[in-house]
Amino acid sequence: MDQKDEIKSRLDLVEVIREYVPLKAVGVNFQARCPFHREKTPSFVVSPERQIWKCFGCGKGGDVFSFVMELEGLNFIEALRQLAPKAGVQLKSYNPQESSRRNRLLDIMESAAGYYHKLLTESDDAKSALDYLRGRGLADETIEKWKIGYSRDSWDDVLKFLKNKRFSEQEIFLSGLTVKKENANFYYDRFRGRIMFPINDYNGNPVAFSARVSPEKEATEKMGKYINSPQTPVYDKSRILFGLDKAKQYIRELETAVIVEGQMDAISSHQAGVKNVVASSGTALGPEQVKLIKRYANNFLFAFDSDAAGELATNRGEEATRNLVDEQQKVEAEDRFGKIRKYVDPTLSHDINIKIIKIFDGKDPDECIRNNPELWKQAIKNAVSAMDYYFENTFLNLDLSDIGNKKKAAAKILKAIMNIKNSVEQDSWFKKLADKLEVSEWVLREAIAKQKQKSAFKNTSVRNIQPEKNLQSSISQLEMLSESALALILKFPQHLSHIVNYVKPEMLAGDAEKIFYKKLIIYYNNGAGNTSLFDSEDFKLWLKNNIEDEQELANLEELVNILLLLADKDFYELDINKAKIELNKIINQIKRKYLTKKMLSIESQLSFAEKNNENQEIKKLSEEFKSVSEEMRNLDYNN
Repeated sequence: MDQKDEIKSRLDLVEVIREYVPLKAVGVNFQARCPFHREKTPSFVVSPERQIWKCFGCGKGGDVFSFVMELEGLNFIEALRQLAPKAGVQLKSYNPQESSRRNRLLDIMESAAGYYHKLLTESDDAKSALDYLRGRGLADETIEKWKIGYSRDSWDDVLKFLKNKRFSEQEIFLSGLTVKKENANFYYDRFRGRIMFPINDYNGNPVAFSARVSPEKEATEKMGKYINSPQTPVYDKSRILFGLDKAKQYIRELETAVIVEGQMDAISSHQAGVKNVVASSGTALGPEQVKLIKRYANNFLFAFDSDAAGELATNRGEEATRNLVDEQQKVEAEDRFGKIRKYVDPTLSHDINIKIIKIFDGKDPDECIRNNPELWKQAIKNAVSAMDYYFENTFLNLDLSDIGNKKKAAAKILKAIMNIKNSVEQDSWFKKLADKLEVSEWVLREAIAKQKQKSAFKNTSVRNIQPEKNLQSSISQLEMLSESALALILKFPQHLSHIVNYVKPEMLAGDAEKIFYKKLIIYYNNGAGNTSLFDSEDFKLWLKNNIEDEQELANLEELVNILLLLADKDFYELDINKAKIELNKIINQIKRKYLTKKMLSIESQLSFAEKNNENQEIKKLSEEFKSVSEEMRNLDYNN
């Protein structure tokens, strides 16, 4: 990961912009009055999911770097230096070649994932591995969807394959797929004779593997049941969650993330129809992973193995709570003027709701699902709050006649109560703990007061940004209408055939919008898209396969993000029928503006023809003007 990507991955765009602009949650996004021009109605939108911002008034937009550059008047390197300390990144010299190296490594991982998957599904060497997966209840469709694979029991099988694809031994080594023998310039495959589970980043790129030993070698394997890819330039396990690329859409829709421990737990759950599930791969959830999930939801449900329901679950719950809602940390760094400023560490400023799922039928979610998928769904539905779970387990089999046990229990529970931000909820837990321990609430509150050593940090880095007076919008009304029409179609693709009947591409404003509209029509006419639900990732993939010009492709991919942002901003409350009414209004306005422009053009040509006594041209233009005028008069606002 180059330094730009590392900084972006560590920073939450919403939190950065909040240092300058007060944001208000509206639907899945945040809105505000634009800091770059004067406006009464908020048209500045920030997407926590896509980590982009856009003002639909003045047209400015981009990522966290473009926002800081625009607002602070910085160039890219200056913005890089300003944001690095906020992200906790030790800045090195910026080298564009790093980005190229990252792409090479991603290509290696994608090639390897495809190769391993082909071996599993087509090679006789992998028969026992394939039988094992099917025996664990995985359907062939699931194996295909998750691209599960197999590595041959060979020292150089994948090494040879990748070298034949013109990757160097050093590049393959940097990807983590090979190991270099000590004191020798010799490389060999890291994964041999194992079932391969690709680990993707949140964009769906394979960046690592978790490799399970083949069943027939399990009894004699010395390296362990599972071995995983090492840390690489494209893989940082503290910033990856298994299955997030497939679960993020469902997490957002259900406003809840289910976190399990094992990869098979996540895969089995998705196969059973519960798809808002990710795996922490057996480790405690860290702050960077929390930030990834928080882009989509604030509700976290943890599923613990049934045999870990006691001390392990309690410790995990406590650790998760501590990691996520700990007191905000501060860092100090120089700004571009050499002044020392304080910043809030974004990795610890979280506000989430935690619940615990209890597994009863089976030792883990995977076994529970294989026994009865409905019991897994019921367990999720019956999840209890982390505090309820923590409270219950703290006092489980605890002899409260022993004063020492009382003190230990009080210390544990009070520590958790301190992390509750809602005062009403906190007050109810004070009462419950006091009743349980048979002590005064006042004693407990005094104990908490003594533990609080620092007051809440007040961020002094916020400054009022005064926008320029009388700054006019740089976007024409026709451009706004064009973007609104396309945004509505993305949100309600069922109406595409309707707009096609009334609006031709040349009626829209903006070259990118016209091209986008044409491509969208081709995309659906070819049967590539689902006409009831727009899949942005599928459409981008289709664009990538059908557009050779890289700049045009980048412009259209950016426009997809902007239009989806606009759809969330203006149309998130509409149903399909109201959407059609709104679309009809926009269609009529677009046609009126297009026809008005056309009439003005004809008038100009008529004037020129009359000056030059071009009678034939005058007759032709007059008839054309009459036709357009008639079309204007017949505009039906209800279509």
